[in-house]
Amino acid sequence: MRQLKLTQFGNSVGAILPKELLTKLGLAKGDTVYAIDQPDGLRLMTAGAEFESQMAVVRQIMKERRAVPRELAK
Repeated sequence: MRQLKLTQFGNSVGAILPKELLTKLGLAKGDTVYAIDQPDGLRLMTAGAEFESQMAVVRQIMKERRAVPRELAK
């Protein structure tokens, strides 16, 4: 487990990721990280090309058919 410090950036607040963590995750300035709610907390993950394409499909479905995600959740 790593402790991250939150700091003010203009009107926003962000976490500072240490260089060794960026290297381990293969991240660089400008990359996207996804925060996923889980029962025991929050999970941060990077996205590969496959995940990005899946998310694009989900976003399109949610835009066109707002009731579908609600029905799938049942």
